[in-house]
Amino acid sequence: MMRPLTMRSWLATLVTALLAMATWPDPGQSLPQGAPETVCDTMLPFHSGGSVLPQNSVSPFSVETSSSTLGQGQTLRVDLTGVPAGLSFGGYMIQARNRNPPHQIIGQFGPARDGTIKLMNCENSVNNSATHSNAGPKQQVILEWQSPVDFLGQVVFNATIAQSYNEFWVGVPSQPVQIVRRDLSAAPPLPTQSPSYPAGTTRAPYVPPSYVAPNNVVAVSSDPIYNGCGQSKNCFGFPDGCVATQSCTSITVVTVRGDVFEFEIQSGKGTNAAYVAVGLSDDAKMGDDLTSECVPENGRVNLYSSLTSASPYSAVRSSVNQNSARLLDASIVDGVIYCRVQRDAVTNVQGRTFDLRNGKYHLLVASGSSLKENSVGYHDIGRLPSAQPINLAEVQDLSGSSRLLIQLHGAFMIAAWIGTTSLGIIFARYFKQTWVGSQSCGKDQWFAWHRLLMVTTWSLTVAAYVLIWVELKRAVWHAHSIIGLITVILCFIQPIGALFRPGPNDKKRPYFNWGHWLGGNLAHILGIVTIFFSVKLPKAELPEWMDWILVSFVVVQVLVHLIFSIGGMASERHQSQRANTFQMGDMSHHQQHAMRNGMSMERKMDAPYAGMRKGLLGVYGVVLVLFVTVLILLVVLAPIEQFLGKS
Repeated sequence: MMRPLTMRSWLATLVTALLAMATWPDPGQSLPQGAPETVCDTMLPFHSGGSVLPQNSVSPFSVETSSSTLGQGQTLRVDLTGVPAGLSFGGYMIQARNRNPPHQIIGQFGPARDGTIKLMNCENSVNNSATHSNAGPKQQVILEWQSPVDFLGQVVFNATIAQSYNEFWVGVPSQPVQIVRRDLSAAPPLPTQSPSYPAGTTRAPYVPPSYVAPNNVVAVSSDPIYNGCGQSKNCFGFPDGCVATQSCTSITVVTVRGDVFEFEIQSGKGTNAAYVAVGLSDDAKMGDDLTSECVPENGRVNLYSSLTSASPYSAVRSSVNQNSARLLDASIVDGVIYCRVQRDAVTNVQGRTFDLRNGKYHLLVASGSSLKENSVGYHDIGRLPSAQPINLAEVQDLSGSSRLLIQLHGAFMIAAWIGTTSLGIIFARYFKQTWVGSQSCGKDQWFAWHRLLMVTTWSLTVAAYVLIWVELKRAVWHAHSIIGLITVILCFIQPIGALFRPGPNDKKRPYFNWGHWLGGNLAHILGIVTIFFSVKLPKAELPEWMDWILVSFVVVQVLVHLIFSIGGMASERHQSQRANTFQMGDMSHHQQHAMRNGMSMERKMDAPYAGMRKGLLGVYGVVLVLFVTVLILLVVLAPIEQFLGKS
């Protein structure tokens, strides 16, 4: 009784297999339609004849993903390739499934621009599987897969790959891909190698195989955009060196696959960026650069291509064919702008050719907090060009261009307005009756030092102003630049006015003295205020706590002036008491003559408390040097956090 039942079961299985074989075309027949949706569950290409079964050997083909971690709603590259490279295959079918029960199909595949990929609708979902549209031989297939916005967990890509009519492998797996929240939260560590599968078995594609993670696991980045930097893709951002610490205010990532040039652009947390952009430049200077701008508008991120102009700054969209770049993926979460862009290998703009295959370009990363009509605003959050032009296909570690001119500008201004000006004013105000009778270069000591220090201030200020113009090449108006310009003008005219100083007995001399005093002190105050405003400039990259150092300097400056003023009043009072000790009317002619000679001798001596003034000057000089040194170090080593071990 059992024998007929067994025979019928075998015949039923054979008939079912024969019917299923007809549903998968032979690669050798080059049927263009690819796998039918009737095999969505099995992914089994039953070839005609009934005797052709899947291979039991290890597949010579692999399924590789561009990243082991992906954010919700982001796009991933999936490659089907032969091992070794160059091994060709004909037909294929691929899906991504949940690694855990119920093992449902996950995500969507994107269409190929050349039409070589056929998308399938399995399990009543759109484009969640892919197959070939032409069964001709191929050495590599590149697919784009987008993760769902409502899924968290691990997915595994499973593929059926047919090398020939009678050689095909079913259930070729990829390494698991972790889908994480797009809020840049940390993802759990993933294994450093793909799971191994026993030879001679074929795994059901809709039940991804499990494995035990090896002991040697590596932590993935909390932000997936940094994964593979310097290894499989070029990464560059600002402030300089931020890629290593994964703390970029803005970052761009360039991935090249043949003639496919992809740019990922992302702003940092808490920057309040209105846009983030990457540019390609011949000279690392703003102007005539091809840019890709990601701009949040009406709840979504839009992509624009522009050609920049340096003077005045603008990014002209009308000059560039907007179809020369395509937005593949974009999001804005917690103020963080992200987009992934694919650019044409060659773009022609106003007679200029940007050839990404053969040319070398500086990468410029920029972001700003404002927009203009049909354009982005000034990059007030920051901008940094790469130090050297590169071929985008050559993966390397990138560094920013030199900040030397900005550093020299800041250092010169601090030395001038915190250092030499402060000391020069002290000499002119409180030391006219000190070192009396001693001269340098034919001038009293106080005047010689005052003149030397103020000429130094003038020279440093003019040099610093020229340096910042060379760096910016255009006027940028904000509180720092406006007050700074007024300070430079006052500083410039002070020594010119001194050349026309009236004589000591000229009736106009008091007016000159008041004007010179007012101009010098006003310039000094405005210079310090300008330095305060520089702390807020993104380009300066100064720490906010630098404000407290400047406040401490102002407090010390006020205290020193107060002590010197009190000492000066005490000195004048002491001199007045000595002069009034004798009444001239009670003296004889001889006594009056002796008194006048004594007063003449006193005028050639230091005023009282000269020792105190000299001692206080020494202490003040040391403190002033410390302030200047610390502030210059903050400017030259900016951002100082990288040296203090802070991110």
